[in-house]
Amino acid sequence: TSLNLLLKMSVMVLTSFRWEEERSTDGSKWRFLEHNGPVFAPSYEPLPDKVKFFYDGKHMKLSPPAEEVATFFAKMLDHEYNMTKKNEKSKITDLNKCNFSQMNDYFKAQSEARKQMTKEEKRKIKEENERLLQEYGFCIMDNHKERIGNFRIEPPGLFRGRGDHPKMGMLKRRIRPEDIIINCSKDSKQPKPPPGKKWKEVRHDNKVTWLASWTENIQGSIKYIMLNPSSRIKGEKDWQKYETARRLKKCVDRLRTQYRDDWKSKEMRIRQRAVALYFIDKLALRAGNEKEEGETADTVGCCSLRVEHIQLYPKMDEQEFVVEFDFLGKDSIRYYNKIPVEKRVFKNLQLFLENKQPEDDLFDRLNTSILNKHLQELMDGLTAKVFRTYNASITLQQQLKELTTSDDSIPAKILSYNRANRAVAILCNHQRAPPKTFEKSMQNLQTKIDEKQIQLSTARKQLKAAKADHKASHDDKSKKTVEVKRKAVQRIEEQLMKLQVQATDREENKQIALGTSKLNYLDPRISVAWCKKYAIPIEKIYNKTQREKFAWAIDMAEKDYVF
Repeated sequence: TSLNLLLKMSVMVLTSFRWEEERSTDGSKWRFLEHNGPVFAPSYEPLPDKVKFFYDGKHMKLSPPAEEVATFFAKMLDHEYNMTKKNEKSKITDLNKCNFSQMNDYFKAQSEARKQMTKEEKRKIKEENERLLQEYGFCIMDNHKERIGNFRIEPPGLFRGRGDHPKMGMLKRRIRPEDIIINCSKDSKQPKPPPGKKWKEVRHDNKVTWLASWTENIQGSIKYIMLNPSSRIKGEKDWQKYETARRLKKCVDRLRTQYRDDWKSKEMRIRQRAVALYFIDKLALRAGNEKEEGETADTVGCCSLRVEHIQLYPKMDEQEFVVEFDFLGKDSIRYYNKIPVEKRVFKNLQLFLENKQPEDDLFDRLNTSILNKHLQELMDGLTAKVFRTYNASITLQQQLKELTTSDDSIPAKILSYNRANRAVAILCNHQRAPPKTFEKSMQNLQTKIDEKQIQLSTARKQLKAAKADHKASHDDKSKKTVEVKRKAVQRIEEQLMKLQVQATDREENKQIALGTSKLNYLDPRISVAWCKKYAIPIEKIYNKTQREKFAWAIDMAEKDYVF
């Protein structure tokens, strides 16, 4: 019954998160918070005198601030960045006259030296990292010791962004204590700033879960130091997110029927809203947020699509009513897709495009606020992201059911899992550029496959010879030899198959990022249940950090779990 299910879930949640009497009744608030603040990036250390910078063929001694920026550039000579400092600005007028080769060689040598470190040197670094972790990597929240996520402040450098970001190459300035807002309890031992420095502000806001914050200078966005994903609060929010998506599953058919009916509405605003919701549901598009012009790249979501972002084709590639999308999505990642849509959606899009210029809004009667308000009316807690989470999780579950074969080896089953995950990543447009080392790593893998095939050929010949010898002698010694050779062939066959599966997996994932969907959109209980059903070690799917993040799911999910 519903009551029994509710009671079961309550027990599971209470067990999973180890709630205790002193825990605040509101999961988003805390009563006590104490921590030691962030770890700042080390101060800049000037280069050795022997490492020189040349401008227009002549050695030029740079001031420490300018030299630090020059080192950022020297580390990335493959990119075209612009940078100058005030003292050198009047002298350095042509970047093409700058010679960073000695700096570049120096950093390459430093990188190589790190690879050649002795065990003792590595041990000292490990001990220092452990010391910093123990001092700064934990906080006390409501009488519980919780792990902090990113307690180190990012060092200064050149902004790279993702995709074709217009601010790529700008200087990320050094974050100082005067930039940091600390959040902790009034009655806690407040973190001390570095000697001679002070914090920008100390707050005591128990309605937020961040421990420190600052504003970065490139886009003016606020950065936070948060609890580790494995913390109880993060786990609670994760669980709630996937439970909301599961609630959508129960009413999604009703919602789909409603927005299909709305395609025929007499009101243009309702038609536009319904078509946008169809795209969010079918294509996992983000809703899109308004932003100040010129602040970031020209990225859009569903509600902010313009006429220039779509093309309509009554027939294309033997399919009818095809819509071609081409725009920059989140993080300046290009979204390109050709998708057949229902006839009424196609007709509505033709109507929306009438008498409009390329730069005009496709949905001129719709914005994210209107859409989000409508989604809340459809279901409490419903957002565009809930649709992404629901469609991602249900796709994974369906793909795993279709692709997994009980008789497959573990490597083959993991390949099936990654293919199911890849279907989700494609749905959510989680792309990546192929790693620079991709071709080399594939060549190395192919070399291993070739060598293993030679080993297998040799082993099979040896097995054939052993069988012939046994046939002639019929003694126990030759019989044992045949068995040894047979096992050797089986072992090498398994090793070869594992390498071949690995090569297939790597090639198919070349331009797809699997991690984003796995960490943010896929109910982990689906993966855990799949592992339990097919006897797959959980560490084959989730690494140590991910297992900590999804500890609640690992404890909760049974092998018959259904999203």
